[in-house]
Amino acid sequence: MRFPAEFKYTKDHEWLKIENKVATIGITDHAQSALGDIVYIDLPKVGRELKEHEVFGVVESIKAVSDLYSPAAGRVIEINSALVADPSQVNRDPHAGAWMIKIELKGEPTGLMSADAYQTYVANLK
Repeated sequence: MRFPAEFKYTKDHEWLKIENKVATIGITDHAQSALGDIVYIDLPKVGRELKEHEVFGVVESIKAVSDLYSPAAGRVIEINSALVADPSQVNRDPHAGAWMIKIELKGEPTGLMSADAYQTYVANLK
C-alpha cells in the first residue's frame, strides 16, 4: 500500500491533509482494505465542533462497524455528501475523492505520523 506523503496519519487509521488552517479528513487505504466492502457512512452535521480524538461518525462494512475519530480539533465546515449516497467510493479512492469531512482547525493536532512512519506502523500490525 502507498500512503500520500503530504498527508498525516493516526493510529486509528485516519488521514488528514492540512491547507490554510483547514484539514481534510478520511480513512486510509489500510483501513478500507481491513473493513472490506463499505455499505454505510454516517457523517456529522456542518457546524459541529469536534475535539481531537472525538468520534465524528461511523463507517459500516459487510464485516464490521467502526467509529471514525477526528485527528484534530475544529469545526466541521464541509462533509462529502457523495459518500452518503455511495459509500463504496471509500473502497475505490480512500486518499482522494473519498475524503469524509473538512474542519477549520482549532490549534495544532498532536500525535500524527508521517507517511513513512504510518507505513512502518501498518507493517508492524501484521
